[in-house]
Amino acid sequence: MTVSDSRLQEALNTLKESGVRITPQRHAVLEYLIKSMSHPTADEIYKALEGKFPNMSVATVYNNLRVFRDIGLVRELTYGDSSSRFDCNTENHYHIICEKCGKIVDFHYPSLDEVESLAEQVTGFDVTHHRMEVYGICEDCKKKEQH
Repeated sequence: MTVSDSRLQEALNTLKESGVRITPQRHAVLEYLIKSMSHPTADEIYKALEGKFPNMSVATVYNNLRVFRDIGLVRELTYGDSSSRFDCNTENHYHIICEKCGKIVDFHYPSLDEVESLAEQVTGFDVTHHRMEVYGICEDCKKKEQH
């Protein structure tokens, strides 16, 4: 069993425990999210699955993503006016984003976890979470520029 297979099984178990019915479409959306490391939009998920589920709508994908978000299986990453992206890695981590193609890659930097306690001490806020993004140009885009 691969890592993504075991993550899918854990996610399916979480859905069952939450009382969420596992439809074929819901299973497919979840599987796509877990196997995709690209932080896809709902539209990208819909386009990837429409051949397999011709009767599925974009609304179905959004509704399933909302269910997954509400029970903690995915994080919704919002970027101003552009489409939300969805990340099934719900552990604390950060993102580096390519300014040319929009590719998003995860990275972990444990010392940044201290930011929340420092922010609480300095401001008196009760911190609920934080998000940090780093921007640059990915390797693929750098190679394209060189040619």
